[in-house]
Amino acid sequence: MTDLHAFYGESHILHGVDLHVNRGELVTLLGRNGSGRSTTLKAILGLVGRRTGSIMFNGTEINAMAPHRIVRLGVGFCPEERGIFAGLSTEENLMLPPVVASGGMTLEEIYGIFPNLYERRNSPGTRLSGGEQQMLAMARILRTGARVLLLDEITEGLAPVIVKKLGEVIRLLKSRGYTIVLVEQNFRFAAPLADRHYVLEHGHVIMTVQPHELAAKTDELHELLGV
Repeated sequence: MTDLHAFYGESHILHGVDLHVNRGELVTLLGRNGSGRSTTLKAILGLVGRRTGSIMFNGTEINAMAPHRIVRLGVGFCPEERGIFAGLSTEENLMLPPVVASGGMTLEEIYGIFPNLYERRNSPGTRLSGGEQQMLAMARILRTGARVLLLDEITEGLAPVIVKKLGEVIRLLKSRGYTIVLVEQNFRFAAPLADRHYVLEHGHVIMTVQPHELAAKTDELHELLGV
């Protein structure tokens, strides 16, 4: 991503964001609410009003592509609002997205990773707990064959036991070669998972932190993130 600008109507949200993610890496986008982290994910998929600059995906420029074409390159998005369909069962929610690439997980594999979803497979989506809904939102994109996962605030408002489970799932996905961009407010959750941290403020990347720099920059990060 090079010099990315993103707009909602007349509102200029991203102001020249530069970042890169190598295959198989997990990077986090950190920052306070309103810093532009979620907009960065949506801009990758073309879900903003307008964007300028360059987004290269496996050597292909996607900045002018329609969202449905970008998804078919193997990009999966787990939005903050989860988007669970109330009138569908857990399993119907899982089966709804189209397969966009080979190599997606089978239902059996998904249920092996998320046994709660197997137990609730016939329950309406909105009858699930918040943690189960978040598991479902993540699981749904694993069936599609997407190898790049854009995850937006997946731990927000969840019990510690569920947060721990999601951390285990992310480690598993990383070990299988998935590439992950994680927007996260919970720095304690994100820190041990990431290969690199980008800190955003007012639509700019103001700091890039490598894992070996975390100890030295902890105080500065706490100040920037408001924790």
